[in-house]
Amino acid sequence: MKGDTPEIAAEALKTGRLVMLPTETVYGLAADASNPQAVARIFEAKGRPRFNPLIAHVANALDAEAVAVFDERARALAEAFWPGPLTIVAPARDRERVCDLARAGLDSVAVRVPGHPRARAVIAAFGGAVVAPSANRSGRPSPTTFDDALEETGHAVGAAVDGGPCAVGVESTVVSVLDGRVALLRPGSVTREEIEAVVGPLAEEGGQGHRSPGRLALHYAPDAPVRIEAEAAKDGEILLGFGPGVGDPRWSLSPAGDLREAAANLFRLLREADRAKPAGIAVSPIPHKGLGEAINDRLRRAAGFVG
Repeated sequence: MKGDTPEIAAEALKTGRLVMLPTETVYGLAADASNPQAVARIFEAKGRPRFNPLIAHVANALDAEAVAVFDERARALAEAFWPGPLTIVAPARDRERVCDLARAGLDSVAVRVPGHPRARAVIAAFGGAVVAPSANRSGRPSPTTFDDALEETGHAVGAAVDGGPCAVGVESTVVSVLDGRVALLRPGSVTREEIEAVVGPLAEEGGQGHRSPGRLALHYAPDAPVRIEAEAAKDGEILLGFGPGVGDPRWSLSPAGDLREAAANLFRLLREADRAKPAGIAVSPIPHKGLGEAINDRLRRAAGFVG
């Protein structure tokens, strides 16, 4: 399928249809955030639990403050990292712009300005907030290429925008700025250390409003069982290596041991390995510092671990 223009995608959104949306993190399945019927189509297409809130994507920081109440720390984070892969959870300002179903009934709303120019072009042409969870079926690895997104949920969309391979490869970092504190709800490519450099030490997450997408116990999972922190592959397994000389270079997350390269390759290689129908997928140890926190978070959930 040839990709549609941002203008065609915006028209599809205005009529309540779903759109395949490229972002710098992963491909999203987008709908008008203010339209409960359109948002419900996302949950149906993904098979996603409705208690899981969605992220509202907007074209700029001014539009973000039309849907959320930002304090000085939220504005500092937006200024430091937007457009880009950071989502801010803050008190909801306008509950019509992001409907109750999209917010999972919470008084808070998750919002970000995506870094991908084609995503912002679609949102600007649409003229409102767009919810866009990853375009995978719920629990599956997120798609980071146009073809993988179409394979997962392309049957459900009225338009699809091709933005090329996703540069980041893991979903956005999510922080909440609520109740007088800032908490890291989901690690991503904007690291804990980078956030703390802007707002100071982070609080422990907690409280009903401090909820983030992508936190199910089994998530991002291929059909084949995933084994993490593996030193070598067992019989019938494919090893996703990390670092010089580890495993088959064709299956290496990063031969150079680069965490950003590993993140960009993670979901693509999980999906490609799964298509080979191995007995299992083993993954080499990944450092836990910086972006490694996000990579290990996704791998633990792919393997069915939450600790």
